[in-house]
Amino acid sequence: MDRAYAQPLDVPALARIAHVSEAHFTRTFRATFGETPHRYLQRRRVERAMFLLRETERSVTDICFSVGFSSLGTFSRTFRDIVGSSPRTYRKERPVVAPNVPNCFTMAWTRPSA
Repeated sequence: MDRAYAQPLDVPALARIAHVSEAHFTRTFRATFGETPHRYLQRRRVERAMFLLRETERSVTDICFSVGFSSLGTFSRTFRDIVGSSPRTYRKERPVVAPNVPNCFTMAWTRPSA
């Protein structure tokens, strides 16, 4: 899911890959990661979108589709739910990251908490 976050992924396909039932996959995933597979995938996509909003000048629409969302409305609503602001507001108020800070610290600091 982390590598193929932009691809259309669904629970039945993921369960087949793991060779377990959909119910077992969802239950085990939630117990392990603290959220459903769908929400995990949404969060991963939003994290990538946050990076692109901070580091590029690509349009919000272009970023929306490149991270795997198929609807700008769903992307904006999900982004606001997870980050607490719209993609445009996030871009305007983007956190300043010092150039010499290790990437792992930057990722942890900018990771959405909701």
